[in-house]
Amino acid sequence: MSDIAISVDQLVKVYRSRRSSEVRAVDGLSFQVRRGSIFGLLGPNGAGKTTTLRVLMTLARPTSGQVSVLGFDIVRQALEVRRHIGVVIQEQAAELLLSVQDNLLTFARFHRQAGAAVRARADEVMARFGLENVAATKVQDLSGGVRRRVQVAKMFMVDVPIVFLDEFSTGMDPILKRSVIALLHEQASQGRTIVLTTQILTEAEELCDDILIMNQGRQIARGDLNHLKTLVERLYEVSVTFERIPDQLTQLVEAFHPLELTVVHNTARMKLREEETRVLELVSILARQARLLRIEINGASLEDIFVELTQRSGEKS
Repeated sequence: MSDIAISVDQLVKVYRSRRSSEVRAVDGLSFQVRRGSIFGLLGPNGAGKTTTLRVLMTLARPTSGQVSVLGFDIVRQALEVRRHIGVVIQEQAAELLLSVQDNLLTFARFHRQAGAAVRARADEVMARFGLENVAATKVQDLSGGVRRRVQVAKMFMVDVPIVFLDEFSTGMDPILKRSVIALLHEQASQGRTIVLTTQILTEAEELCDDILIMNQGRQIARGDLNHLKTLVERLYEVSVTFERIPDQLTQLVEAFHPLELTVVHNTARMKLREEETRVLELVSILARQARLLRIEINGASLEDIFVELTQRSGEKS
């Protein structure tokens, strides 16, 4: 069995209309996704990531290129693809006239699963997603955020090998989100492949072990977080907590031309594009001005990488 869950080769998707010229939503995209990985497909609005997902889920037909999911061609074997995937997309709706519990049980029956074990699993999933108190409530009577939880919860009723999640955490509070992130890590460790898109880049940073950033329908970067950090050179985030903020803080930091400087209570946070030795020199200077309680120096965050690489790609086009 191949360890490749998804293979995309020179995917092109063109939308045409009578009133406007053609739009190349995806333009020659190629990548592979390993089984058991959490793969993040990131990009600004209009980058082509949702179109790419729709092609992978057999909801849109590619204009050209070859795409397979678990070895099944997404055009010629679309039904087999659908049998092996679970989908949570933004426009997807749960069954509004069914209760939360019946939504889960009905979804399981669609995948030929029923019986006492499935009912027990529904109870476990509802507990995990904080849905026990609304188990008998029709989905149409729930808030948008709780409906979203129902949609995501359905994916854990069945054992399909690939799950597509589009903005999965919408409507989740921080505690529930952390629980679901832990659940997704657990699922991936057991061999399930998870493909997600999100606008919350800290979420992707915590979840994804493989990331593709795209813009204007094309790949602009690919790899794990450590590799992506090498693409943005000499960018550091520094956080310094003082016993008391020194009077000359702003003047001292401005000599190093910070990209950002914020002060909250006794903590100064700054973003610098400098050599590592210069960053350490700044910290040394600050340490001579006031007693330091804490120092933290980090390389570029995923958000920094995302912003810089998408801006670069926009300038080149």
